[in-house]
Amino acid sequence: MQVSQTNVNSHMNLAELTNGQEGVIVKVKGHGAFRKRIIEMGFIRGKKVKVIKNAPLKDPIEYQVIDYMVSLRRNEARMIEIVTLEEAKKMGMEAGTFNGTLSDDFLTRTANINRKTINVALVGNPNCGKTTIFNYASGANEHVGNYGGVTIDVKTGTFQHNGYTLIVSDLPGTYSLSAYSPEEVYVREHISQQTPDIILNVVDASNIERNLYLTTQLIDMDVRTVLALNMFDDLKKKGDHLNYQQLGKMLGIPFVPTIGARGKGINELFQKVIDVYEDNDPDARQIKINYGETIEEAIEEIENKIVDFPKLTSKISSRFLALKLLEKDIVFKEQLSKKKYRSVEAEAEKQSKKIELTLKEDTETIITDARYGFIAGALKETYRENPRKRRRKTETIDAFLTHRLFGFPIFFFFIWVMFQATFKLGEYPMNWIEQGVSLLSSWVVKMMPPGPFTDLIVDGIIGGVGGVIVFLPNILILFFFISFMEDTGYMSRAAFIMDKVMHKIGLHGKSFIPLIMGFGCNVPAIMATRTIEDRNNRLLTILINPLMSCSARLPVYILLIGAFFPTSPGTILFLLYATGIGLAIMVARLFKRILFKKSDVPFVMELPPYRVPTLKSTSRHMWHKGRQYLKKMGGVIMIASIIIWFLGYYPRENEQTRAIEQQKKEIMAQLPLPIVQQQMESVAHPTTNTRETLRELNELQEHVRHEGSYIGALGKAIEPALSPLGFDWKMGVSLLSGIAAKEIVVSTMSVLYQAEGTDKKGNSNLIEKIRSDTHTDGTMTFTPLVAFSFLLFTLIYFPCIAVVAAIKKESGSWKWAAFTIFYTTGLAWLISFLFYQIGQLIL
Repeated sequence: MQVSQTNVNSHMNLAELTNGQEGVIVKVKGHGAFRKRIIEMGFIRGKKVKVIKNAPLKDPIEYQVIDYMVSLRRNEARMIEIVTLEEAKKMGMEAGTFNGTLSDDFLTRTANINRKTINVALVGNPNCGKTTIFNYASGANEHVGNYGGVTIDVKTGTFQHNGYTLIVSDLPGTYSLSAYSPEEVYVREHISQQTPDIILNVVDASNIERNLYLTTQLIDMDVRTVLALNMFDDLKKKGDHLNYQQLGKMLGIPFVPTIGARGKGINELFQKVIDVYEDNDPDARQIKINYGETIEEAIEEIENKIVDFPKLTSKISSRFLALKLLEKDIVFKEQLSKKKYRSVEAEAEKQSKKIELTLKEDTETIITDARYGFIAGALKETYRENPRKRRRKTETIDAFLTHRLFGFPIFFFFIWVMFQATFKLGEYPMNWIEQGVSLLSSWVVKMMPPGPFTDLIVDGIIGGVGGVIVFLPNILILFFFISFMEDTGYMSRAAFIMDKVMHKIGLHGKSFIPLIMGFGCNVPAIMATRTIEDRNNRLLTILINPLMSCSARLPVYILLIGAFFPTSPGTILFLLYATGIGLAIMVARLFKRILFKKSDVPFVMELPPYRVPTLKSTSRHMWHKGRQYLKKMGGVIMIASIIIWFLGYYPRENEQTRAIEQQKKEIMAQLPLPIVQQQMESVAHPTTNTRETLRELNELQEHVRHEGSYIGALGKAIEPALSPLGFDWKMGVSLLSGIAAKEIVVSTMSVLYQAEGTDKKGNSNLIEKIRSDTHTDGTMTFTPLVAFSFLLFTLIYFPCIAVVAAIKKESGSWKWAAFTIFYTTGLAWLISFLFYQIGQLIL
């Protein structure tokens, strides 16, 4: 299996040809009866087809194929992929196979070449191992977590296998194809609208009955399917036996056992995909699930109405549509609410009422029961459970980790250990990187002549970017722990034990996972709220998610905690994260009462078996996040650092600096020439009162120049609003720059405080400079009280631009994005104000 980065261009479709134009058929897309009918009409790969004419209203279109005329509607013609004769000639000449004539054999070979591109959609329940198979096959590095809802959008990878190009799309995990959650609708729409050639249904072999419910719906959709019986080793460990060959024949779907985490069975799986695509597998066939006489009669009546509207069934099975209408599917009902489809909708309503009157039960429950009955019957003949009664390891571990007394202490202890390790283990590589940055700065100073460009390189780029890159080890350690929690299955247990707490604030345990994910990054965490079915709960979870302290804030925490709380760094960090959680709870309770109506949604969530994560998977996730962090270094953070440096470097002079410069010249003029020469070389080691005065004047001049710079003017403008919190103008500018990305707060501080001194040691003494920085009256700028107030503000205020965009996308409105900006910033000011002012009274 060979991974390919080549982009595969999509072919033309038959509807794009104009009158008189010819093409060669590559493949017929679509599924089931529609695809079969089109092929039976003569639209076979390798055959030449010509457009005769369009109807006066451009629909239908008359074609000539195999020497006879066929009329197709435009939407049907769009489902037939072709290459034009001109393209076929060009390909033949490039390959050296074109001899000047377009023979049938040549056209068939050309169609076969183009046909060897297969679009595959990975479909399965959450936590079934889809993304593991996707990663192994495509070489992608998407994270795989041992809990539901990790995949939150479609991901596509392209690779080569046995001469075929496979374009694989990893769809969100879903338990069914109903319309209860965005994932269900998304997957269903992808299958029907994108019409992949093959559906690769991944099921968890250790939980096959539940997983096969989705498979029954794929059967109803009449799509060509291959089933990956994943985690097959778990089924064997349990001592169970499954005759998957027989089960595959019963369902009309070929089964392939796989162990995705180890890459076992993956080559065989994709070979089976090719076989089914080429119609070379005898087990791949269409079957119908019998829902009982009453339901089957209703399906037939609705299908008889649907047949009058061919457009409805060009991309979806009429049987599946009929079943969904009987189930009162909201999305399909809305699509059929148009006047022209009124007869179909009316027939569905009529049949639903008839069924419910006859069977004394709602139609959705009846159909669901029938599906599970079909699964039970199939497994009864093919599945044998281990007769030995034994307590599973997962149940034994859960007896402690989810215990009503021990569960909370264990969880909070684990979180505390995570923060302690983030500091203690990260301290050593952090120091190494810091020394490297310092050496690089010193080398640049020695190699380059003094001037603005050297200052830009040293103070702007190396100082700004270096001030943030030193925290890379801490970021990696934090993500290692989060990844470990996800991969083992403990993350779901955390949601389970937190359900009652979440229920108190109007949410449930399923909201806890996106909140915990927010410790890593708020953007994917907000996207993960798609797994929450209730819209009010989903919006509420989105609004409080920015209060979860993401890893981008970690550099700010580490810098100031290391400077002012070096004796208990892990505890202070834990306290900050706990504060974010506490505020999220209070804000959620307030919003629940004011903004959202109370809704009580049942807590239904899978607790997957514990698994020992592979070091490869956990390390890959850790490094993937680290790589994203490094990309920021060369992108937004570098650009921001250069802008901040420029705003702080210019203008170089003002009236006050010129007055100080004149004062220095007057003092220098009074000194003997040898002393002046020595003085010009260094004022850092004064030996007389005069030299001490000159040194102080130099520092004052730099201080005044910096305050008079563009960034100083900006900082001074916002300082009145921030001074009640204990912040000066430099802190204000740092916070303002953090709107783009929170890491920029540190890079801005690096640039601002480096610009104040005269040494060029890069970032190595930033903590000392922060500790020693003073106001013009000589009082300390930073104190432990001010530092913690600053940390609180950083924790709460304005989420970064990427988070704001994610909120807009997931809520569907700028209203909620703007609301989040204003409420978080207002809350940050209030909390920091109360903390600082009360702290001053107490201390």
